[in-house]
Amino acid sequence: MPADQLVQNLESALSKVPLIDPHSHIDPLAPVSKSLDDILGYHYYTELAHSAGMPQTVLAKDADPRDRVREIVRFMDRYDNTAQYAWFVDIARTFLGFAGDRVTAKDADALFDAAQKTFAQPDWEQQVFNTTKLEKIFLTNEFDDPLKGFDTTKYVPCLRTDTLVFHMDKPDTRRRLYAATGVQVHDASTLRKAIATIFMHFTRNGAKACAISLPPQFHPAKFDDEHFYEQMQFHGFHDLAPGIFWTIAEFCRDFKLPFDLMIGVNRRVYEKGVFQGQDLFDQRTSLIQYRELFNAFPDVTFPVSVLTSAQNQELVAYSWIFPNVLPNGHWWYSNTPPYIKKDLVERITAVPKSKLVGYYSDAYKLEFVKPKYGMYRRILAHVLADEFVRPNVLSEEGAVALGTRLLRDNVRDIFKV
Repeated sequence: MPADQLVQNLESALSKVPLIDPHSHIDPLAPVSKSLDDILGYHYYTELAHSAGMPQTVLAKDADPRDRVREIVRFMDRYDNTAQYAWFVDIARTFLGFAGDRVTAKDADALFDAAQKTFAQPDWEQQVFNTTKLEKIFLTNEFDDPLKGFDTTKYVPCLRTDTLVFHMDKPDTRRRLYAATGVQVHDASTLRKAIATIFMHFTRNGAKACAISLPPQFHPAKFDDEHFYEQMQFHGFHDLAPGIFWTIAEFCRDFKLPFDLMIGVNRRVYEKGVFQGQDLFDQRTSLIQYRELFNAFPDVTFPVSVLTSAQNQELVAYSWIFPNVLPNGHWWYSNTPPYIKKDLVERITAVPKSKLVGYYSDAYKLEFVKPKYGMYRRILAHVLADEFVRPNVLSEEGAVALGTRLLRDNVRDIFKV
């Protein structure tokens, strides 16, 4: 089958764009893998292998890492049709010298040994940055993270607020909050003081965003101080999540930080699932639940991720109408080629180009940035070719400029990095 030269040209040009990755779970103190177990311990592989029949016994913390890798690879012939398998092959070829057509059970030990040697190189972190053309990557930082010991211009802090919003009723959260801020929270005033202290700490250390993942039934709501105090007196901190969330949005406005909303996840649906492989979505979520928020905070930018491709049209419509709402990446269960392509076509032909945050890796280790962005770039090249160049809407150069906006320029401008 002849190659599509136009798509190849576009993909080649886009592969040269330096990346600013606006969402990950990278630990900046341990950003790269130490062994192949770190790669295949990523929840996608444990989920897929378990779903395909692999027992969970090998996933126990005290299991031998080599044995765990052997078992996950042994089951790959049952999920080698997936996008996640393609990511692993990309990693093996790019970083581990793998030259085969398919990864099979007999490759497990050789790949494990190659990873041990490769990942032990003292400059491995910088090699991954260079190979990936990665310029900056955003983190996911708990509210009491000291933000020390790493370069915050390279690893960009992002305040993750789930614990503050949904777990303020837990004594340990309030203990941690007191330790981090010196403020004992007992009413709305002290809560605001504590949150203000956190925002000052984060912005002084280079934070460029806040973020939160939200369940389908969540409705933000503003509480006045008296109502807040009454709620706390009668119910403790239980059921105060809507008001705490609203308070955090106020501080995003005051500190001029975008507030990433990742909407629609139900936790622990598959209660016996593997670690990080228990959460799913349903169809109850609607952005109408956030209309008051979007209207009340016109000066706060809300990059929104939705868990299902089915909700993408609603996100497109909100981003079309609201200046402060924009579509952000392709999250989790929508992060496979068919959904990315569908969602990208809908976005790129309807939403102002200056508002499109094309992709983020959501990676836990830096080695995953390259294959994930590689998948996205290939899809982006096809979409640009079919929707813009072939219909003579844009030249090849114009299409590359549009793609560069999605890959890098808009992230730089929206998050001010």
